[in-house]
Amino acid sequence: MSTAVQSSAGSLRGGAAHLAGELRSGRVYRREDLARLSTAVDRHLRELVASGKLRKLAQGLYHAPKHSSFGPLPPADEQVVGGFLRDKDFLVFSPSAYNAVGLGTTQLYNRTLVYNHKRHGVFKLGNRQFDFRVKPRFPRKLTPEFLFVDLLNNLDELAEDRDAVLSQARNRLSSFNPSRLQHAADNYGSVATRKRLREWVGG
Repeated sequence: MSTAVQSSAGSLRGGAAHLAGELRSGRVYRREDLARLSTAVDRHLRELVASGKLRKLAQGLYHAPKHSSFGPLPPADEQVVGGFLRDKDFLVFSPSAYNAVGLGTTQLYNRTLVYNHKRHGVFKLGNRQFDFRVKPRFPRKLTPEFLFVDLLNNLDELAEDRDAVLSQARNRLSSFNPSRLQHAADNYGSVATRKRLREWVGG
């Protein structure tokens, strides 16, 4: 922590100091989480932000940063998204993960997708942008079969050669576990993706 932040944090008194003592480094908090611990939560939050004990990510959303020799560490995506959604049921990943499937995709994407049941739209949380998309179903973790299906779902959005990716996808179909691929297609595939896979398997 810098000398300025140490000095400012050390100057906290009363309710703000008590609230600071309740914070755990690395955690993301909502205003209502902290309101139970303070008699003047908005004033105390302003003091904690000014001192560096908290960083404001969005309206009503705060992060108590861990510090390294390089400065404050950013919060984990799962902490930020969980605090924003007030929910634990979501899947966070970058479209760059599609590159691991072996279909010749190479682009790196500076955005983060959040599949969830509650929010839709692009939201700036801290200095990051998250693309929230409401989905009826999604897996708890990424699998090659899910990424294969989701890539096909989103192919028109990607900065890739569409025809080349489709050709590679068809050629590599047999390299995936058939039952897991069928499960991913049935549960997570768009109508167009399911139709395409049926044609490939039938052909």
